[in-house]
Amino acid sequence: MNQREKVLASLVIGTAVLFGGGLGIRAFFSKPLAEMDKKILAARERLEKINTERRNYFAAEDRLKGQTKLAYADSVDEASALSGEVLTKLILKAGLKEANFTRLPVGPRKMRGANEIGWNVQGDGLLPSVVNLLFLLEQSPYLERLDGLVVSTGDVPGQVRVRFRILSLVIDPAPEVKRVPLTTLVGLDSPERRSFDGIVSRDILRPYIKRPPPPPVPPAKGGSGSPTSTPAIPGAPPGPETFRIVSLSEWQGQPEVHVRNLTTQKTDRYKPGDELAGGTIAVVDYRSMPLPGGNGLLSFSRVIVKVKEEFFAVEHGQTLADLRKLEPEKLPPGLIKPAAETPRGQP
Repeated sequence: MNQREKVLASLVIGTAVLFGGGLGIRAFFSKPLAEMDKKILAARERLEKINTERRNYFAAEDRLKGQTKLAYADSVDEASALSGEVLTKLILKAGLKEANFTRLPVGPRKMRGANEIGWNVQGDGLLPSVVNLLFLLEQSPYLERLDGLVVSTGDVPGQVRVRFRILSLVIDPAPEVKRVPLTTLVGLDSPERRSFDGIVSRDILRPYIKRPPPPPVPPAKGGSGSPTSTPAIPGAPPGPETFRIVSLSEWQGQPEVHVRNLTTQKTDRYKPGDELAGGTIAVVDYRSMPLPGGNGLLSFSRVIVKVKEEFFAVEHGQTLADLRKLEPEKLPPGLIKPAAETPRGQP
């Protein structure tokens, strides 16, 4: 190997050593820097997540405070009393009679972050006034919703029977907010209310009224012994389908049963202990139970009649022809007989 080859070999070896050393130095310093970059990126992602959660928290807090301002009160008792007072005012404002409506409390039912309260409402009134009530409830500024609305025909043209449940929430725990009086933005004279006038003008809930029977044919003129004279035939007594349960209200804590004669258009009042439908009124039951043949609808009241040792029930709005026998397991607790105790010493 001559001198020139030795110099070239030295240059090649030196270049390889420098290149390898550079790669080693770079690997020695770049690996910690890469790990540090990953840590910085992870820290930024965690910080962004914390900031997002913080923004969501404050946004949710603002929404919760806004909903709390729309609730009736911060306690169940205050909210129940105020909601009942507002409901009564709306019934009167709609042009309905308070005595024609029953209101039974619902709840409270514990939920996550709130208690649900409400009222089961049912009553009768003129169709325009019932539409007014439903419109006012829809436009209510309070935190509530209408559930289970059922509107059916009344006993006379122009009247309807309405049944619904009005539910509200009591935030628990409730954030501190400054409450202000809530008012409805639209009234009964607003254009929004006028859009429902078609329901009233067409009277779409007019009940079907049977055609009255033809008048009796007067007997032909002639003597008492004349073969052309025909004796007058007395009309048949009214059947149970003629008598409809139109109200199961309470007056001063005493339940009342209002039964309307659809033939004479007269209403009679009964109380527990009075005779009705061949038996004795045992109790007025206000439990929520499935309506027989109602396809999932609920009935909120019924009258229970005791005939001998058996109990029969007819729902609000039905006639006495719909009287049905109640099984022992469907009786209210006050009518269930306790099982007789077996005397000691007997198997």
